[in-house]
Formats: sequence, C-alpha cells, structure tokens
Amino acid sequence: MSLIAEVLDTIAAEFSDVGDVAQLTRIVVRLMLAAVLGFILGFEREQQGKAAGVRTHMLVAIGSAMFVLIPQQTGIVPADMSRVIQGLVAGVGFLCAGTILKQGRDEHQVQGLTTAAGLWMTAAIGMACGLGREVTAVLSALLALAVLALVPRLVNLVERMVGPPRNGDGKGARVIASPDEKPPH
Repeated sequence: MSLIAEVLDTIAAEFSDVGDVAQLTRIVVRLMLAAVLGFILGFEREQQGKAAGVRTHMLVAIGSAMFVLIPQQTGIVPADMSRVIQGLVAGVGFLCAGTILKQGRDEHQVQGLTTAAGLWMTAAIGMACGLGREVTAVLSALLALAVLALVPRLVNLVERMVGPPRNGDGKGARVIASPDEKPPH
C-alpha cells in the first residue's frame, strides 16, 4: 500500500463517525433546529438592544446540542448523560453569571438577569434538540419567546390598571403585594 493511499484511508476513517444517511439526517436536523431556535430567541433580544443577541444565542443552543449529541452518539449510558447535563448546566450558569451586573447598593440596580435567564433557557432548548426532543424544544422556544416579547406588554397593561411598582420612597402600588401590606386607598 502506498503512503498516499494509507493517508487517504486514515482520513476516510477519521470521517466515518456517521454510519448512514439516517444518522447524518438526525445530526443535521438536531443541530440546525438548535441554530434556528437560538436565532429566533437571539433576534428578539437583539431587537430589544440587548448585548447577547443572535450569535450568542445561536452558539449557546448549538453548543448545548453538541454537548449532549456527541455522548449520545458514542452510546453513553443514561447515568453518565445526567453528569454531562449537570456539567453543561453549571457551565452555562457560569457564562450567564458574567452577564449580570449590580451597580450600587440598591437591589433595583441589577442588570442582565433576563439576559442570563434567556441564555440559560436557550441552553436547555439546545439540549432538547441534541437529545432528539424536537417538539419539546420548539414548544419551549415559543414559550420563552412569549415571555420575552409578550409578558412586558402584559405587565404594562396591569400596571396601567393597578399603578406602577413601588419605588424606594414607599409610594405607588405593587402588582403583587406581600401578605403584610395593606392595599392602597
């Protein structure tokens, strides 16, 4: 066997991790769905002027899908997959922590919580894609999109009816009052 033939055989063997067309199709569908759902969520965030936009959400979704897809392809047992998922959740949590900024002493001066939660959700959606739970991923992405896009409008509507949230001086109504608070007169 010539050196060139041996090199070509070695290269072909390196790209033989996909055994058939069905497996290739599954991989493409799972990764592309993760990318599309990450795009949709990232686009909404980018339209709102947030720093974590399309590319960040797409990369988190695709990366999460990859982290569960590859072990699944190698035949990992469910108990070991749970450890992969635990590591992925912790790693994404670390990434999300970097998006949260607290300015000053006031608890109302915290920024990035929704961005962090959105990235965490995008990672979960990517995991669902990678595990072959496409319907769950799509439904979760639609629900997340509703939370990001529609809930702020709902809160504004409720605040117009009830009043704005209480600011630091104790004035103003709260949408959800604690049990010890008296209703405003």
